[in-house]
Amino acid sequence: MEVRIEPTEIESVLEVHTGRVEDERGSFSESYSAEMWSRAGFKEIFLQDNLSRSSRGTLRGMHYQINPAGMGKLVRCVSGAIFDVAVDLRQNSQTFGQWVGRELAGTSGLSLWVPVGFAHGFVALEENSLVHYKCTAIHTPAAERAIHYRDPRLGIEWPIEPTIVSAKDEEAPLFDQAEMNFN
Repeated sequence: MEVRIEPTEIESVLEVHTGRVEDERGSFSESYSAEMWSRAGFKEIFLQDNLSRSSRGTLRGMHYQINPAGMGKLVRCVSGAIFDVAVDLRQNSQTFGQWVGRELAGTSGLSLWVPVGFAHGFVALEENSLVHYKCTAIHTPAAERAIHYRDPRLGIEWPIEPTIVSAKDEEAPLFDQAEMNFN
């Protein structure tokens, strides 16, 4: 199966489209292969895979790890649907402080590449939304940071009202107070 890469409104955040074959048995898709990833021009190596299951209205984010533990993520919704968001934290970027969002669904074959230097988060649009993310770094609690998902400076337009949010995410600092070290 081939992969198709398309840009988003923010440089470096990419839509990754993979093929899907359907028949009377159901469907099959190849979500990742090192060869496919390399042919598409990516040099990143994945060190950790994460799965999360969320109820409708659950918000997770906006999370990132500061350098040297910066983490890129290839995010795919395996079942259900989410609205996935990346916020540019690269201080020297023309899109610093801007966000891009995409709906990812278990039936779409669409993933979002969120590179190092971006905060990432999503809201679950359906019950039991299962999200798989491949990560370029291991989870490092000492490097973990977050930005408040309702920061008015960012103005993220969540398509549904988040109803389940962790205390940690509710208490996250605003963008202008957040620690960032990305160029």
